[in-house]
Amino acid sequence: MSTQVTYGMTKSLNVPFETAVERVTEALKEQGFGILTEIDVKATLKKKLDVDFRRYVILGACNPPLAHRALSTDIHIGLMLPCNVVVYEDESGTGSVVEIADPIAMLGIANSPDLMPIAQEARERLQKALDALDQ
Repeated sequence: MSTQVTYGMTKSLNVPFETAVERVTEALKEQGFGILTEIDVKATLKKKLDVDFRRYVILGACNPPLAHRALSTDIHIGLMLPCNVVVYEDESGTGSVVEIADPIAMLGIANSPDLMPIAQEARERLQKALDALDQ
């Protein structure tokens, strides 16, 4: 199931966490995005606060041509890059949730009409990656 939230796109998957991370990484790659960063939130919270949390990663995804176009349009837009993708265990612990930040919502903060075509293309590519998770 795919839904649109105010600042992101969400899809629930009936697959284990590790499988979801692998599938979303591959789907993003097919749309020209590489993973620049991976933050293991569960491990970080355990290490820093000694608290237990469900498996949850934040992936920093980047499409270099789109990033270059955005930065060439507005040098300050780097504050909004890369595109954040989160994958986490659902409440049952047997499924997973994938959420992708909506580039239009993120770049909309910049209030730059010149960035909107770039944001739209990024959104379309990210939505295709999310839709590919159903296959």
